[in-house]
Amino acid sequence: MQSESGALDPDFRPQFLTVGERRVAFLQRAGNRSEGGRPGLVWLGGFMSNMRSTKPNFLDQYAAAHGRAFLRFDYSGHGESEGEFEAGTIGAWLEEALAIFRVAPPGPQILVGSSMGGWLALLCARALAENGESARLAGLVLIAPAVDMTERLIFQRLSAKSRTTLEAEGRCILPSAYADSPYVVTRRLIEEGRNHLMLDAVIRSYCPVHILQGMQDADVPWQHAMLLVERLAGDPVVLTLVKDGDHRLSRPSDLALTAQAIETIAPS
Repeated sequence: MQSESGALDPDFRPQFLTVGERRVAFLQRAGNRSEGGRPGLVWLGGFMSNMRSTKPNFLDQYAAAHGRAFLRFDYSGHGESEGEFEAGTIGAWLEEALAIFRVAPPGPQILVGSSMGGWLALLCARALAENGESARLAGLVLIAPAVDMTERLIFQRLSAKSRTTLEAEGRCILPSAYADSPYVVTRRLIEEGRNHLMLDAVIRSYCPVHILQGMQDADVPWQHAMLLVERLAGDPVVLTLVKDGDHRLSRPSDLALTAQAIETIAPS
């Protein structure tokens, strides 16, 4: 869904974590332990995005200014991580997100998930709860969360021609509003994504949730966020609708809202 370009800083080199057979690149900023051990931040980016784009760069500056730890990474097939983009699935990227999360310093963390990363953040919350690790989550900040995107926001929007191509060739090519080149959707991505669908049942986050949603978002309609709020019936949720906001929510005013959402969950 979301794609933003970011220039690479050669002086800020990534570390790598092997997840399965995939080498995943990540960047880590240590927090200031003298600042009271406030929750750190873990960034989960969007589909076709990378960890050096506008929002994670802003969060890195915010974390540095407030003494918070900050951890960001690229999914396999994205950015500086290894692997082919077309080999990726929601399950593989979820496995990577959980592995990276466990690299974070001890203590509670706030997962900040954008677009597809919002879906993965909720899947991480569920997996952590199942493993008895809910105390590691201080909260979730979800930016235009594309929950169930492979089914509701991609497959169900495909034309008859694209569905035929997807079935016959195992892939179809779709235009991107965020890059000069189109992107590829694979049949494997769609079919494997059905193992992780959430919106047909009650969703638990086991922690406070703050959702930021643009009302001019053509990729994740604001009504999609409303449905998510309904499904999160058992946990505290704040929804901020940005009337003129698009899918990226990367303007200075949008970034300020992201910082405010973090402060609402765990003040500096």
